[in-house]
Amino acid sequence: MRVRQWRDGGRQLRTRAGSVFVRSAPGAGPTVVLLHGYPSSSYDFREVVERLGGRAWLAIDFLGFGLSEKPRPHHYSLFEQADIVEEAVAATVTGSIVLLAHDMGTSVATELLARDIDGALTCTLDRAVLSNGSVILEKASLRPIQKILRGPLGPVAARLANRPVFTHEFAQLFSAAHPLTKSEAEAQWELLSHAGGHRIAHLLTAYLAERVTHADRWHGAVRDWDKPLGFLWGTADPVATVAVLDGLRALRPAATVVELPGLGHYPQLEDPEAFAAGARLLLDIDNS
Repeated sequence: MRVRQWRDGGRQLRTRAGSVFVRSAPGAGPTVVLLHGYPSSSYDFREVVERLGGRAWLAIDFLGFGLSEKPRPHHYSLFEQADIVEEAVAATVTGSIVLLAHDMGTSVATELLARDIDGALTCTLDRAVLSNGSVILEKASLRPIQKILRGPLGPVAARLANRPVFTHEFAQLFSAAHPLTKSEAEAQWELLSHAGGHRIAHLLTAYLAERVTHADRWHGAVRDWDKPLGFLWGTADPVATVAVLDGLRALRPAATVVELPGLGHYPQLEDPEAFAAGARLLLDIDNS
């Protein structure tokens, strides 16, 4: 599926923070809410949603990403992105939800878990799955470009961003067995650069600092949330390495884990069938 097809099947939703792209489909419940990572979009899940066993689903492009509005200047925050998820669910979903979160989306998910613990979540959340996200940042291996974007040279690096540089960097996240394809690279750049999004990469990486500042809250949510939480992990990930997964296991020893051997940071793109099978197991879709 190309970007235009994905776009044409969705719509823009006005939230308090700005207009965001959402795409959804009816089906059995609870609704699977898909939360993407940095620097990509809900397009990452295009081959997963058709493998969810007839479940209703909702995919969202976070503010600043994909086909959503990309305001500047703006303070992009995981708390605001969590607010957007709650608004999108309220506008789209009837009934309870489950979360399937990747990369940056895992921190949005853990904020939603924390709100559920606090009794402040505005929707009913039944279970969640975290996939290849550096929730425990000190155990991750950030790419050099991520470190640059976080620092004082971040604005310069964002201004110099271009398609060849992006394609080279993005390709490093894929395993040798499932390399980044030319068509995937083209689609990802189209979405990243939509509305000049590649120029705000330094603003979007603010979530990494929030992962440090709010680690106690979000690690505590992984540990203490009293509903089913699973981990779905490509074990050849060079960023959210198995060390991150081991840290999550230590926080939540009873969690069910599905490892995807040989898959990199984007397992849903490298092997959508294996990723979807793991998601169905952890979300209890095959048994519902």
